[in-house]
Amino acid sequence: MAGVIRVLLVDDDAMVRAGLSMMLDGAAGITVVGEAADGQEAIVATDAHAPDVVLMDLRMPRVDGITATRRLRARAHPPQVIVLTTFDTDENILHALRAGAGGFLLKDTSPAQIVEAVTRVAAGDPILSPRVTRRLMDRTVTQTGAYERARAALAALTPREHEVALAIARGRSNADIAAELAMGITTVKAHVSSILTKLGLDNRTQIALLAHDAGFA
Repeated sequence: MAGVIRVLLVDDDAMVRAGLSMMLDGAAGITVVGEAADGQEAIVATDAHAPDVVLMDLRMPRVDGITATRRLRARAHPPQVIVLTTFDTDENILHALRAGAGGFLLKDTSPAQIVEAVTRVAAGDPILSPRVTRRLMDRTVTQTGAYERARAALAALTPREHEVALAIARGRSNADIAAELAMGITTVKAHVSSILTKLGLDNRTQIALLAHDAGFA
């Protein structure tokens, strides 16, 4: 099983879980290790199965997907989380990303794109549905002081780190950033780690969100 991505499915609809399980178990390099019907079961199933990636619905009984995502991502060795939902409101998107989700997909996403998302997020690259990306790009910041706070946070970065942060906000992978900025992938990864530490963030998606808040992307 070395090198195989372990996936946990979390959705209160058994038919959705069955369809996802059939699709993902047929994909090379991916195996479904467990299922859960709500956020509370997701915590228990994560303890039991140690997944690399959790596909998480948002609206579920007992514990919702955002709360479960926040709890999972707060762990010492957290799984990556991809939200998979039909609800693409600005509030859901922002709360999920701020909770630490590394991806946000809609349930009308094609099977091939879901498989790609699992593979990319497992490797540390965030992925968003195109509609979600457009909403973030077009979003007007309404939180009082969000623009100023984001600008102040990004000002703590070195010029090179700032370039890397903006490239992440444009959806570039580590390989893309290395090519664009003429640096090695190892150097890019070091810059990303430094950015996360300096800004107190959890993942690349949150870097992108901060850059959007600051008006840089």
